[in-house]
Amino acid sequence: MSDLGENADVAALLSAPVNAETLARLHRKLEQVAENDDLLDVAYTTIDSPVGTLLLAATPKGLLRVAYDSEDHDLVLDTLGHKISPRILRAPKRLDRAARELDEYFAKRRRVFDLQLDLSLSKGFRQLVQRHLPEIGYGQTRSYRQVAELVGNPKAVRAVGTACATNPLPVVVPCHRVVRTDGTPGGYVGGLAAKTALLNLEAT
Repeated sequence: MSDLGENADVAALLSAPVNAETLARLHRKLEQVAENDDLLDVAYTTIDSPVGTLLLAATPKGLLRVAYDSEDHDLVLDTLGHKISPRILRAPKRLDRAARELDEYFAKRRRVFDLQLDLSLSKGFRQLVQRHLPEIGYGQTRSYRQVAELVGNPKAVRAVGTACATNPLPVVVPCHRVVRTDGTPGGYVGGLAAKTALLNLEAT
């Protein structure tokens, strides 16, 4: 057969529609190979929630990222590829526990998350603030000033606001519980509607 004929056959095979079940099977095999050969640095999946579709990403150290739709999931994954590792793969199995705990939280069956966290996306004062945020109990709120006092730097109110705004693990690390001194919600990475929904969920 001529090269032209062979190329046409290859092109036909590559352009043929692929069964969704076959694709899913191939992806599962790829996941397994990546896991077995220790080639998977960042696993991710998406889950549906009352505040929209959430992207979950984890490293072997723990949950690394929770991202709202409004953050652009493709952009988030691209950023993780540059900051953490390009070896990223959709691997829902590795995130089963995080997905289950979030489902329980939204169903009002869980008040505290019990997950290993990878806080490597934050440094210095931002990470310090984010480590302390889980000390704000379910259904409670604190002002940005109170959080600054909590971390031992009462004058760092604006820096606390920045740490909350750049929190890579919203919902799980509860920056939504930090509000303005007058009690109004203030800014939030997932938007005002999401912050209000989380506060209302915990208040009832």
